[in-house]
Amino acid sequence: MKKLVTIAACCLMAASCNQQPEQTSGLHLEFMDTTAQPGTDFYQYATGGWQKLNPLPAEYSRYGSFDQLAETNQKRINELVEALASQENPAGSVAQKVGDLYNMAMDSAKRNADGYEPVKADLAEAAAIQNVHDVYALLPKMAMNGSGAYFGIYVGADEKSSMENAVQMSQGGLTMGLRDYYLEDDEAIVKIREAFKEHIVKMFKLYGYSDADAQKGRDVVMEVETRLAKAFRSNVELRDPESNYNKMSMEQLKNDYPSFEWDTYLNGLGLKDVKEIIIGQPNSLKESADVIATLPIDKQRIYLQWKLIDDAASALSDEIEAENFDFYSRTMRGVQEQQPRWKRAVSVVGSVLGEAVGQMYVEKYFPAEAKTRMTELVGNLQKALGERIQNLDWMSDATKARALEKLSTFTVKIGYPDKWKDYSTLDIKNDSYYENMKRATQWYYADMMSRYGKPVDRTEWGMTPQTVNAYYNPTTNEICFPAGILQYPFFDMNADDAFNYGAIGVVIGHEMTHGFDDQGRQYDKDGNLKDWWEEADAEKFKERAQVIIDFYNNIEVAPGVHGNGSLTQGENIADHGGLKIAFQAFKNATKDNPLPVKDGFTPEQRFYIAFATVWGQNITEAEIRNRTKSDPHALGKWRVNGTMPQLDTWYEAFNITENDPMYIAPEKRVNVW
Repeated sequence: MKKLVTIAACCLMAASCNQQPEQTSGLHLEFMDTTAQPGTDFYQYATGGWQKLNPLPAEYSRYGSFDQLAETNQKRINELVEALASQENPAGSVAQKVGDLYNMAMDSAKRNADGYEPVKADLAEAAAIQNVHDVYALLPKMAMNGSGAYFGIYVGADEKSSMENAVQMSQGGLTMGLRDYYLEDDEAIVKIREAFKEHIVKMFKLYGYSDADAQKGRDVVMEVETRLAKAFRSNVELRDPESNYNKMSMEQLKNDYPSFEWDTYLNGLGLKDVKEIIIGQPNSLKESADVIATLPIDKQRIYLQWKLIDDAASALSDEIEAENFDFYSRTMRGVQEQQPRWKRAVSVVGSVLGEAVGQMYVEKYFPAEAKTRMTELVGNLQKALGERIQNLDWMSDATKARALEKLSTFTVKIGYPDKWKDYSTLDIKNDSYYENMKRATQWYYADMMSRYGKPVDRTEWGMTPQTVNAYYNPTTNEICFPAGILQYPFFDMNADDAFNYGAIGVVIGHEMTHGFDDQGRQYDKDGNLKDWWEEADAEKFKERAQVIIDFYNNIEVAPGVHGNGSLTQGENIADHGGLKIAFQAFKNATKDNPLPVKDGFTPEQRFYIAFATVWGQNITEAEIRNRTKSDPHALGKWRVNGTMPQLDTWYEAFNITENDPMYIAPEKRVNVW
């Protein structure tokens, strides 16, 4: 980042000249714990004060800098939404839809009076099925209403022809999501599984079923979902895009899955003349088809009713919603209290009318100069990554040339989309909260299905502008940084380059590196799943990635629980690469005008402290266990303490020696990008 140039008007007296204020260090010293040693526990050293000042709120299982900023955004959005909800708005306008949906989410009296009445018709429809044909006729309707049973289906970019949309199917149908919760026998998992069984019984009874029927419901759900779980691929296996891409013609599908009523199912979704479908996990689909073909119809009725019961819970009465919270949040994640209703309401409005809310948010809270500075930062990071690729000693010139070509064709999205989503055909009516959520789901599902046979719209965003996050999309080869994340502690217009390159700069570098991690590297510059690597280079990459896998496998994240290096390798590679790229870009930007020591820390030290500050957090042990099994990201502590000891420049910045506990010998450090 170039230094800002101060333009001062000439004047007779120097004291009256207007000068640009000096940029700050960006650091909050109270967030640090300088009683800890950088080489012993850098995470504690850089974020210990933050953790002490921000104890875990009862409504969170993990509370960190991301969550803190998201709360700030949520309060801002609530003010905007409440202003619309408190006034009369023209029928059919975005303001009417935002305001009315918020009011319905907040209207506990009506939701409690309605109880489970709004879902009765759907439950009756599931209870009325008489045969397998009825199942295949009902499944599309349930899918369009947001209830995923047995498997998932969607329309999205064909990974080997990324400009085109294709019909795709994936494993699904597990209420707890992860197969481990059904199959593993360690004490913590068994406890959750037993609690799930109790939860099923309680939910059936809350929907008016007898105790005997609720007990039967529990047994059927566990029977069906355990069968499905045994055919599921693990989260690690799902990281291999090639093995999860199986394009089949309709002729082949009808031959390989003879009991599956393809025409009934696809016609129910409005998918006409489908020629091919990409099957993500063939064995899982086979097991789902076998369950549908062989499970007695009375049990299928129960399983399908359960999926409706579970999916409707958050849109019904307080009693039902509270039981849902008790299992999924308190038992599975260690959350002590449900979020206040206004937060839940804002989240719902943000999920249903996200870009409408985002447009209001951007107009008020996203300054144009922030986008300008981010654009410059991104350009500098791209240049730095290009330099690093050119200087790699393990990669051939042929692969380097293709890597640089891919880097040069990144699409960069900053702040907000150029074209806003049109919600004119989405109806928000004053009937029931549940019916409005159904209509919203149907609207999104119909929109997705309508894309079949059409080219991919590469102008669309995968996140709303107010989201505190960023992403890389391999099929569009794009990096995206929403307005929501472009604030402290990620970005500070008043701070100098040491801070901003260490915080948002690493986020930028992280997303860029995703284009070259274990998954992203398998996609070419056009977003196609295609091997563009020389074979020897690919093997060298895997050798270097294995160092990361082994390192994180050896971390004990909780008593008796180790990290999953294979599951988190992509994010760990991106963190590692992001730090190296951002540090090089930072040094490039300041080489002609080196930054001074500020607040007692050198620019290099401030770079690394800024990075660590982003990951300050407190977390429950239950959530540590949950995320270790399901989250491709390492835990916050290890995104810091796992990356720092791999970086030569960190050792130099803090004078780390072989006597420090975090020390790793140079030849054993990670070295990918």
